[in-house]
Amino acid sequence: MKDYMSTAIEFNHVSKQYRLGLVSTQTLAHDIRRFWITNILGKEDPYLKIGETNDRASKGNSEYVWALKDIDFKIEQGDVVGIIGKNGAGKSTLLKLLSRVTGPTTGTIRAHGRIGSLLEVGTGFHPEMTGRENIFMNGAILGMSRAEIQSKLDEIIDFSGCARYIDTPVKRYSSGMTVRLGFAVAAFLEPEILVVDEVLAVGDAEFQKKAIGKMQDVSKGEGRTVLFVSHNMASVRQLCHTGILLNQGQVQMMGTMGDVIDTYVADAKDIDNVGAVWHKDTIEDKPIQLIHAEIQNAIGEPTYSLSCDEDFFIELTYNVREKMPGLFGTMVITRMKDQIEAFTSSTRDQEDHVFESLPLGITKVRLHFPKRLLGAGGYKISINLNSRFSTTRFAFDEAPSCLKFELNDYATIVGNNRAGFFSTRMDWEVQQ
Repeated sequence: MKDYMSTAIEFNHVSKQYRLGLVSTQTLAHDIRRFWITNILGKEDPYLKIGETNDRASKGNSEYVWALKDIDFKIEQGDVVGIIGKNGAGKSTLLKLLSRVTGPTTGTIRAHGRIGSLLEVGTGFHPEMTGRENIFMNGAILGMSRAEIQSKLDEIIDFSGCARYIDTPVKRYSSGMTVRLGFAVAAFLEPEILVVDEVLAVGDAEFQKKAIGKMQDVSKGEGRTVLFVSHNMASVRQLCHTGILLNQGQVQMMGTMGDVIDTYVADAKDIDNVGAVWHKDTIEDKPIQLIHAEIQNAIGEPTYSLSCDEDFFIELTYNVREKMPGLFGTMVITRMKDQIEAFTSSTRDQEDHVFESLPLGITKVRLHFPKRLLGAGGYKISINLNSRFSTTRFAFDEAPSCLKFELNDYATIVGNNRAGFFSTRMDWEVQQ
């Protein structure tokens, strides 16, 4: 009995099936056939035997897909759980099932306590009603009395930053304002379980920082359970204790958030096959060859997502077969949003010509990037090898766009919206 009370959320072999191309999951003919076979003949539902995994990148042969397949886990009361995975992995579907927006095809879900959800911009808000009226309506849906809602009203309005527009119909709100008010309602009306989808990305940097702080308060100080879906690995790592990695509608891994993120980052590749870890599969007949590269955080873990306020490293592994006179290495970091070279470094900057004296065999080279060097954004890295005595550019080896990473800035008001290549924080000294 004690274990039952400490379990906040329980998914028991939950699956969700959709039929492609239709508003509903079935037609009337399918409903009648399903009812006849399962209820009259007493046989197994025939539609549970068909369908394919939800791989959005390939064309399938079935009109049925499993958005979720055999999801089975428990979440303890007061835990903060991050749910990560690629687009289409089933993250939002899982939260919608928990929030009772839709029901599972098979399996059961048990949630102990009231659930406050923020799934999409405007979810649960009536566009013709004012912000104030929507606060009271959402509180009533959660089962709270008018007096309870009134006691939280000033905090909700103040946190949302929408005081000037609180008596204006929500249909006139921007998406950012709607998210601000929606999150404030979900967090301050004291549900036992708070469910937040990646909709927070719509908010500005200042509000994202406030929202993450509030979720930390909710979980640590008040003992409520939080489920948080996001593609921002720095936020998830900072906030969550436990992680769930979804892949094509199934739980690939559940464990500590750090371990889950590392698994996801190691597997994560974009359309150009670029990620936080790069490996050369083909051994070529070269005097020196880059065979492995990875981006690491301050404790040596491979990671794709970093904060501007943490040091990080690029570790390169070379196979050196012979010493080359005049050999030097070059690294170029390019900002992805505009394809502009943001930073370049070369071993020729050092007087000792370090690459000319690399030992034979497998050798590691490490570059240290101090915090607050680069500004927030996405970057890709190219690594090249050449010789001062060669007339051919990159004569020995090159690995264009072999690594990719993102930096996020949570420590300043400007945050990820800071312009420029650098995130350096300067001291403005007033001279008398």
